[in-house]
Amino acid sequence: MILFYTKNINGKIATLEGDEAMHCMKTLRKKVGDSVHLIDGKGGWYDGTLVSTSKKTCDISIENERFEAERANFKLHIAIAPTKNINRLEWFLEKATEIGIDEITPILCQRSERKTVRLDRLEKIILAATKQSLKSYLPKLNELTKFSDFLKKETVMGYQKMIAHCNEGEKVALKRAYEKPKNVLILIGPEGDFSNEEVELANENGFQAIGLGKERLRTETAGIVACHTVNLLGVGD
Repeated sequence: MILFYTKNINGKIATLEGDEAMHCMKTLRKKVGDSVHLIDGKGGWYDGTLVSTSKKTCDISIENERFEAERANFKLHIAIAPTKNINRLEWFLEKATEIGIDEITPILCQRSERKTVRLDRLEKIILAATKQSLKSYLPKLNELTKFSDFLKKETVMGYQKMIAHCNEGEKVALKRAYEKPKNVLILIGPEGDFSNEEVELANENGFQAIGLGKERLRTETAGIVACHTVNLLGVGD
C-alpha cells in the first residue's frame, strides 16, 4: 500500500499539495478515478478516489475514514545531538520513526561538532519513514535548541526525564529506570558525549542518569537503543 500525507482535509475532500501531489500525479501517474490512501499525521486513515488534478494539487474524494486505535499509551521524546556526519542522524530519524517515537528535538551541546541542521530535509525523512511503515501518526520534529535552553522548556514538564551518558558516576539501566507507562524524555549527547557541566545541569533539572548497556555506543545507535528499549517496555505485559 502506498500512503500519501496531507493536513488539508475539508469535509469529504482531501487535497494533496507540493511533493505529495507531484508524487501522486507525476511519479505514480495516478489519474482521475484511481484509488488513493491517505494519512493526516494525527491518527487518521482515509481511503478515497482521485477526482481532480491541477499543475500543483490534486483532490481526493474521501469514501472511508478511520482512526488509529493501537497507539501506545505513553509518549516518547528523544532529544539528540546532531552527528557530524548528518547521514547518521538521518538514519536515526528513519529507524526511530519505524520503531515508534512521538517527538524529536535536535540539541546543541558543548561538544557538538555539527551546529546546524536542515529541518526541511529531516522532516521529509521522517514523513517517508512514517508512510513506509504504514503509520498514521507523524512524529514531531523541533528546531535545533541549545542544551541549557532545552532543559528550561515547559514542554519537558510531565515527562520522566533521563540522560544517557558515559561519564563516571552512578547510573541506572534504562530497563530498570523506566516507569511504565509514563511519558519519557531521554537526552542523547554528541560524539564527544555530554560534558560534566551538562550532566550536572541535567541532574539539577530532574534528569536521572541512565545506562544503555556495557558497550560504548555511537550517538545514533544510543538513540535507537533507547527508542527500542522504551517501546519494548512500554507495550510489554
